[in-house]
Amino acid sequence: MKDAKSYAERLRIAYKNKQAISPLREEIGVENIDFAYQIQQINTDYKIANGARITGKKIGLTSLAVQKQLGVDQPDFGILFNDMEVLNGLSVSMSDLMQPKAEAEIAFVLGQDLDGDLLTIVDILDSIDYCLPAIEIVGSRITNWDIRITDTIADNASASHYVLGHTPKTLDEFDVVNCMMKMHKHEELVSEGTGASCLGSPINALLWLANKMVEMGNPLEAGEVIFSGALGPMTNVQSGDKISASFKGLGDVSINFED
Repeated sequence: MKDAKSYAERLRIAYKNKQAISPLREEIGVENIDFAYQIQQINTDYKIANGARITGKKIGLTSLAVQKQLGVDQPDFGILFNDMEVLNGLSVSMSDLMQPKAEAEIAFVLGQDLDGDLLTIVDILDSIDYCLPAIEIVGSRITNWDIRITDTIADNASASHYVLGHTPKTLDEFDVVNCMMKMHKHEELVSEGTGASCLGSPINALLWLANKMVEMGNPLEAGEVIFSGALGPMTNVQSGDKISASFKGLGDVSINFED
């Protein structure tokens, strides 16, 4: 097994050349989660050193079915950067993406730091400034999405791009657990679900992340946007597609994919 810098560079080259690579787990194993986060951190530091700004975090593997599929008992997280944002209603070029899929999520914008020990649900509820409807575009640098937990963690939780809606709501303005989401590709319904699909509630997912980040010495900060996990199945996308998502009580968000 090589050092973490070698694997981080391999992922950067894969993204730059838009050429997927074989699963990293073939060399680093499927249980070496701490080492996978080391790889992720190296590429986070690389992006910051080259002018990128962290805008938030994304939580992955919030579906218990997906956790079972990958043989894990916890979610994972990745880092969001300013150059990942696509403006609501506008387009992203397929040339910027790798094996893209879209999923609809509730995004939280934090109004205060979450840097205490043994955080609770009350701490999370107090920290949320407002919520937004969101679409995450995930992408994998691993061939054919042949991933397990260490592959996706090292690959920044398969993060690619994201879109935020423009209808901020506070938690008392909609039902975060029972909020119904419907996602369409053009006019076809391709995904639906509620907040309960995300670890029972997106708030539960946010609590997991907040405690995880304290444990890792990098607490969540005020102003960060947190993508809490998919409310329904993801869908493949290709050039010419329009993806739109509506959330009962929260609003709508959309994105177009073009050459």
